[in-house]
Amino acid sequence: MTAPWPRIWLAPMGGEAACAPLVAAVCNAGGLGWLGGAYMAPAKLAQTVDAIRTLTPLPFGVNLFCPQPWARDAVREAAFAAALAPFHAVLGLAPPAVPAQCEEDFEAQLAVLLERRVPWVGFTFGDPGAAHVAALHAVGASVVGTATNVPEAVRLTASGCDAIVAQGAEAGAHRGSFLGPRDAGLLGTLALVPQVVDAVTVPVVAAGGIADARGVAAAQALGASAAAAGTAFLLADECPISPAYRAALEAGQGHETVLTAAFSGRWARGLANRFTQATDAMVARGELPDFPIPNAMTRPLRQAAGQAGDAGALSLWAGQALTLARRAPAADIVRRLAAGWKENG
Repeated sequence: MTAPWPRIWLAPMGGEAACAPLVAAVCNAGGLGWLGGAYMAPAKLAQTVDAIRTLTPLPFGVNLFCPQPWARDAVREAAFAAALAPFHAVLGLAPPAVPAQCEEDFEAQLAVLLERRVPWVGFTFGDPGAAHVAALHAVGASVVGTATNVPEAVRLTASGCDAIVAQGAEAGAHRGSFLGPRDAGLLGTLALVPQVVDAVTVPVVAAGGIADARGVAAAQALGASAAAAGTAFLLADECPISPAYRAALEAGQGHETVLTAAFSGRWARGLANRFTQATDAMVARGELPDFPIPNAMTRPLRQAAGQAGDAGALSLWAGQALTLARRAPAADIVRRLAAGWKENG
């Protein structure tokens, strides 16, 4: 099947990397820009979608997190607060606590995307379900699911997803896994993409470890219909990450990344720092509260650390191809990646 979209996708990076200028710049350069909207309140999400449309007339996507069951656990929350306390003290923050709201309202976020007829809508951490997919199709949206193994890809296509992002273990930030144990979602891109291509009848987008033209060429050879890159765009001029985060990424080029659940309660890939090292044992013992509680509890720390220039307490999400990332305008990064795709290849 020939993909009716650009071959280079901006991975939907959330948090401080999520912004209209980066999404629009990728679209305007011939790529498909994606906004990581999961952490945005519905009103903020609406404002950002509107802002993207003022910067580009081209199609773009918004990605959300599928809701997951979670429960409060006072013992685990207290233990995690105790682990956070020394970091709060260094930055002059009040003692850590569980906020009243730990996650955004998924249905309200989705309502924004439906009302504004966002052309592409993606989901991570689960299956949005046939009803949600049908509602999006009814307003003309194309729907994309994230899979880290073949069973996830098959389930997403059964719900009507129009394409699958096959997220290899090399990818930075959160793992999109939702079926099976952690290690079932840690297939490398080289192994995952052709298996997903063979298992589903919809186009597959390769993600994970793709940061230059060689990675894009490899994705095409594996049977992917497009290639997604996130880490390659973290150093883009339009990416609004804090100076401390940016400096840590450049200093960390050539260093190994790690998988940690310390910041959010879900496995994610990034650079190790003081916080990941201080919480390694707690993570290994499975003692963290359920996601999204840790994510909500660490938000004040991460925000304060960014403002203070303290990379030791930031979530330094990055993939295994970090060394290939370069400071440049997003348009240049898109062109550098696109050079690897051969339309008649």
